Amino acid sequence: MAITGTTVAQRVRRIKPSPSTAAAQRVRELKAQGLDILDLTVGEPDFDTPDHVKAAAIEAIRQGDTKYTPVNGTPQLRAAIVQKLRERHGLDYPADRIAVGGGAKQVIFLALMATLDEGDEVIVPAPYWVSYPDMVLANDGTPVVVDCPEADGFKLTPRRLESAITDRTRWVILNAPSNPTGAAYTTAELKELAAVLLAHPHVQVLTDEIYDEIWYEPGEVPSLAAVEPRLTDRVFLTNGVSKSYAMTGWRIGYGAGPAELVGAVNALQSQISSCPSSISQAAATAALAGDQTFVRECVAVYRGRRDLTVKLVEDIPGLSCTPPSGGFYAFVNCTGVQGKRTPAGEEIHSDEDFGRYLLESQQVAVIHGAAYGSPGYFRISFATSTDVLTEACERIARACADLS
Repeated sequence: MAITGTTVAQRVRRIKPSPSTAAAQRVRELKAQGLDILDLTVGEPDFDTPDHVKAAAIEAIRQGDTKYTPVNGTPQLRAAIVQKLRERHGLDYPADRIAVGGGAKQVIFLALMATLDEGDEVIVPAPYWVSYPDMVLANDGTPVVVDCPEADGFKLTPRRLESAITDRTRWVILNAPSNPTGAAYTTAELKELAAVLLAHPHVQVLTDEIYDEIWYEPGEVPSLAAVEPRLTDRVFLTNGVSKSYAMTGWRIGYGAGPAELVGAVNALQSQISSCPSSISQAAATAALAGDQTFVRECVAVYRGRRDLTVKLVEDIPGLSCTPPSGGFYAFVNCTGVQGKRTPAGEEIHSDEDFGRYLLESQQVAVIHGAAYGSPGYFRISFATSTDVLTEACERIARACADLS
């Protein structure tokens, strides 16, 4: 692949564009053509950012807080993050162990950039968020994808973890609640994984907890760093304000972990973007430290949508869905329709075929499971209205009924 006057680096050649971004762009193109596309690909809340958060940003502008901030965030934001981690998990991190970046995605990328050398391995449980393997490849690492089947709750088991660890393993990524499955680990399950990790002191753990407050089970989602304190210095906990507070466009994420790693992340950011947006940091501070009613109300709405989506999917012959425990996605098993033929006589060989069939025949956009490392599934986002979800599932049911 060549660009006029230069050649693209190998690290770029190794990666592919985000499937979720590509799906969203395809939906925009089809809508621009006048098609009535029901979009179930969107990975962001359909709620507006809370008013008190927007007000904090406006006030920051009025006060002239529009300059560079420290690389790792304003003292106010870091204090809010520290307090949040203490209240949710009983974790105490000093300010020098907090990194703030332009979204949790950037913080994760910088952590991998700071630690991976050529040949280093990163264990990525599948189904996985679409960006993990390519982030590893972009930073000269080798993703080691470990299949975590639905029979195991889409979760990494101690046996599978032990089998995947080698002398070159640098990281294992744990995303809970998961995108795309909504699965999360219990305290007992984390203790079992921790027992394996304690026997392999060269392995670090990157926990992506961006959906941790969108949770439907009793209590709160446990965090590995809190469950096993002996691993605290080997865990890099990442989170942000995008999902819980409907702030995807504000681009603020954070990480908490060992001081050496946080220092490396900050050093990289100092050369890449200097610091996150000062205005967004003021808004994030208000979100984390302010009234949490918004989060609770959103979760109640998501729970209703989850229940509706799962019921409607389970009523469609050939499809099934394990109810997600958190997040706002349903990961639908479509192996029951594979091998069938469309009215045009085309055979459904894969989840990708089924996704194209839904888009072309019923104008319903989903993301196929192969994009998440788990063929035979597709992902539905229920971060949209109940009317859209109901109509989309009715269209999917019609599509399935037309197969023979």
